[in-house]
Amino acid sequence: MESWKDQGVVLAARPHGESGAIVSILTEEQGRHAGYVRGAHSSKMRGCLEVGSLVDICWNARVSDSLGSFQLELQRNYSARVLSDPIKLSAIQSACALCDQGLPEREKHPGLFYGLLALLDSLGEDIWGAAYIMWEIAFLKELGFSLDLTKCAGGGSADDLCYVSPKTGRAVSKSAGEPYKDKLIELPEFLKPSGSYDDIKDVQKGLKMTGYFLVHWAFSHHTQGVPETRLRFQERVENMVHEP
Repeated sequence: MESWKDQGVVLAARPHGESGAIVSILTEEQGRHAGYVRGAHSSKMRGCLEVGSLVDICWNARVSDSLGSFQLELQRNYSARVLSDPIKLSAIQSACALCDQGLPEREKHPGLFYGLLALLDSLGEDIWGAAYIMWEIAFLKELGFSLDLTKCAGGGSADDLCYVSPKTGRAVSKSAGEPYKDKLIELPEFLKPSGSYDDIKDVQKGLKMTGYFLVHWAFSHHTQGVPETRLRFQERVENMVHEP
């Protein structure tokens, strides 16, 4: 009999059979791990299986490479905290879907786990949007696609960074990038050397920037592409920006 105990964030719960579910969780020590949960439709389990919930986990299986079963105990339901804010709820769903579809199963990613917890905790703060963009940058790096936003790829001043190259993922200064600005990605204000987080427009710019690299780098060879929830999140933010 194989077993372990850990803590994790629920990424997805898919119905299986009459009363069960296959649940995907990002754990601290075991990475992204799936397991079967009995009685998933009961009122007791409903909060546990909300996407973004922090749970204590006990996993058991006959052999280590089988699906196994989860016993879960709810510690914190982040989705319940933002039910009245569709944009923040969409941010939770987006981040969890990226982990669920983008991370290899049973591969340890403790930094990303703690980063996801920090992101979920930040949803009660004004800077939650900037925190989300920083988390996606960390997610890309975890998958091997690092953005270099510290200096100019064209030899310009690091104090005047304004764009990102879609080819290299490196920052470009305003002076060096001006002749090619139509082909470059705009850098959000809070990622510029002297910039600061302003409003939802910065979130829009950030999602457009990281979204490009999610599509063309991280998920370019995935059969399903970028998760639909991530695309909907960006669309909702863009709609907010363009609301009269």
